[in-house]
Amino acid sequence: MVEMSSIIGLIVALLVSAIIIFVVTKLMGENEGIGKAFLAALIGTVIYAVVYFLLGNGLFAAFIAGIVWLLALKGLYNIGWGKAFVIAIIIWIMAIVVGIFLPTLSGPF
Repeated sequence: MVEMSSIIGLIVALLVSAIIIFVVTKLMGENEGIGKAFLAALIGTVIYAVVYFLLGNGLFAAFIAGIVWLLALKGLYNIGWGKAFVIAIIIWIMAIVVGIFLPTLSGPF
């Protein structure tokens, strides 16, 4: 049985990721809304989960998942490889910064 804290953690992580994606894509001139950003976050989560399940943890799995997520960003936002790559790098940097300041959800509330 899935613990409630795991479900809450997933929802919070998706929301934070969606907000970061939304802000970054707006800064890069895209017009799509928060719904598209949430979809990108959800697709990214699924991509990484599936790739890590199939290939295990490690740099190779991260690289493959990253390429597939770039394809997803490229398709969702109808942008080129270069812009998708720049957006992904900025999202990654912002996610690290936000992760430093947000408390983790594992453990007692």
